[in-house]
Amino acid sequence: MKKKGIKIIIATVLFFIAFIINFSHKWINNTIYIISYIIVGLEILRKAIRNITRGKVFDENFLMTVATIGAFAVGEFPEAACVMLFYQVGELFQSYAVDKSRKSISSLMDIRPDFANVERNGKLEKVDPDDVKIGEIMVIKPGEKVPLDGYVIEGKSSLDTKALTGESLPRDLVEGEEVLSGCINLNGVIKVEVTKEYEESTVSKILDLVENASSKKSKSENFITKFARYYTPIVVIIAVILAIVPPLIIKDATFSEWIYRALSFLVVSCPCALVISIPLSFFGGIGGASKMGILIKGSNYLEQLANTEIIVFDKTGTLTEGVFEVQKVKAINISEEELLKVTAYSENYSNHPISLSVKKAFGKEIDEKQIVNTEELSGLGIVARIGEQDVLVGNEKLMNERQIKFTKCNDIGTVLYVAIEGKYVGYIVIADKIKEDSIKAIANLKKNNIKQTVMLTGDRKDVGEMVSKKLGLDKVYTELLPDGKVEKVENLLKEKSEKGKLAFVGDGINDAPVLAISDIGIAMGGLGADSAIEAADVVLMTDEPSKIVNAIHLSKKTMRIVRENIIFAIFIKVLVLLLSAFGLSTMWEAVFADVGVSIIAIINALRVLRVKNK
Repeated sequence: MKKKGIKIIIATVLFFIAFIINFSHKWINNTIYIISYIIVGLEILRKAIRNITRGKVFDENFLMTVATIGAFAVGEFPEAACVMLFYQVGELFQSYAVDKSRKSISSLMDIRPDFANVERNGKLEKVDPDDVKIGEIMVIKPGEKVPLDGYVIEGKSSLDTKALTGESLPRDLVEGEEVLSGCINLNGVIKVEVTKEYEESTVSKILDLVENASSKKSKSENFITKFARYYTPIVVIIAVILAIVPPLIIKDATFSEWIYRALSFLVVSCPCALVISIPLSFFGGIGGASKMGILIKGSNYLEQLANTEIIVFDKTGTLTEGVFEVQKVKAINISEEELLKVTAYSENYSNHPISLSVKKAFGKEIDEKQIVNTEELSGLGIVARIGEQDVLVGNEKLMNERQIKFTKCNDIGTVLYVAIEGKYVGYIVIADKIKEDSIKAIANLKKNNIKQTVMLTGDRKDVGEMVSKKLGLDKVYTELLPDGKVEKVENLLKEKSEKGKLAFVGDGINDAPVLAISDIGIAMGGLGADSAIEAADVVLMTDEPSKIVNAIHLSKKTMRIVRENIIFAIFIKVLVLLLSAFGLSTMWEAVFADVGVSIIAIINALRVLRVKNK
C-alpha cells in the first residue's frame, strides 16, 4: 500500500506540472500525461491483458483500460491520465479500508500460539503446538500465550482473556481449573495438563471460524456478484452501440464526439462501488463482532440476525449459571454451621452437583474419619452415620417414609431436608443461579423489537416458570427431552413471518439438534459443549446473553449501510450514465460517478467498525 501511495504522489505531481504549465510544444505536455498514466496505470493494463487471456474479459480493469486508451485516441490526454489516477486513488482507499477491517480481527488472530514449553524426560522442550499430545504437561510462563486447552495441575496466575472473549478484566486461575488456549498468562508460572490436541483446541476452532466466515455469502453479496456478471457485458455492448450507431444515423454527428460519450459511459459503468463496498461492509461487521467476543460464521448469518423475530433460549448454562449453589440454610435447634456440616459430611462421597454445592458452601476440610457409614437411597436421599449420630438427608418422601415430622419448604429449587437422630433439624435450598446479565439481555431484546422470547428447559415446571417470571419471558416450556425441544422449535418456526428469522440460544450437547434446525443457532462458547459450538452459526465467547443484543444491533447497522451504498451507487451511476449518453457530462463527471462514488461508499462501509457494546 505504501508503494502504491508513492506512485500516486509522483503521478499526481507530473499531472499537475503538465496541467498547469503550457509548454511551447503540446507534445511535451502530452508526454508528461502519458508518463503519469503509465506510472499508475501499467498495473491495470497488465491485469486487463492477463484476465482477457484467462477468459475473464468484462471486469473493471478491462473497462478502465478501454476507456483511457480510447481517451488518448480522441486526443483527451489530461482526462485519460486523470481517470486512471483517480481510479488508483480509489483502489488505495479500498486497500486502506480492507486493511482497517482486517486489523479489527488482527487481535483475535494474534491468539495463535507460536510454541509450547513441554516437560519431556525431565527437561523442558520448546515444541510446535501441533506436536503436543493429550496428557503431556505444559509449563506456561508469564507473558506467554496458552498453546492448548487443559487443566492447571500446579501454580496460580491471572489470565488475559481479552483476545478470546472481549472481556478486559483478567481472570484468576488456580489449581484444578480449566484453561483455554489463546489466553495470555499474566503473572505466575503454571503447569497445565493438555486435554485437547491443537486441531481440537479452542484457539484452533476460533481461528478456523473467522478465516472461513467470508466463504458464506449473504443474499446481498450474491446479488451484487450476479449483478456485476451480467451488468458489465451489457454496458460494454451499449457503449459500442453508442459509439457507432448515432454517427451513422444522426446528421452532423461525428465519431470522435460519440466515441468520447461512449468512453465516458464506460468509465461510469464500472460497478466498483457495489462490488467493493458491499462485501467490505459484511467483512467489517464480522470483524467488529469479533472485537466484542461474538464469532459470526458467515455474512449470511450476519444478514439474518437483522431479521430476527423470535429468540428461543435453553435455561441451564444459557440464562442461568449452570452451577448449583446453596441459596438458603434454615436451621432448627442447631446452628446453620452445624446443619451445613452434617449435610456436607453425609454428601461427602457423592459427585452429584447438589452434593458438590453443599460441600462448597460448607467450605471446610472434611474429616473422613468421622464418617462411619453412608448409604444412598435411590430417589430419596442419603442415610449416614456421622460420629455418634444417625443423619438423614433427602427429599419429602424420605422424611415421610421415616415418619419424621417436618415443615415443608415452598422455595423454588432442590430442597434437602435434614434429620439427626430422628428429629427434624432444618433444610437447605439449592438452586441454579440466574445470570445477572440475563435480565438485562431480555429487556434489551424487547426494546429491539423482538416479538417473542421463549425458554425451553428439561427442568420441573415450578423451576422453569419461576425463572421465566423473573426474566420477563413471553413463553416457557418445561420438562422437555431433546426431541421435545426440537418439536417446540419446529412449531415456533411456523409462527414467524415469511422474512422473519428464529434464533435458538443454547450451550449443551442436547442443544445441538435444535441449533441446527433453527434459522440462526447461537452457542455459548466460553463454557458451551463442543458439539453445540460446531452446530451453531454464531458463538458468544463470554457466555453473556446480552451479546445477542450487540450482534443484532451490529447486523441491523451493517444492513442499513449496505442498503445505503446500493441505493446511492445505483442512483448516481444511472444519472451520470444518462447524462453521458446525451453528451451532458464529460469524463470528469464520469470519474466522480466511478471513483468518487466508490470512495464515499467505502468510507460509509467503514462506519460498521465503530459499533460498540450496548
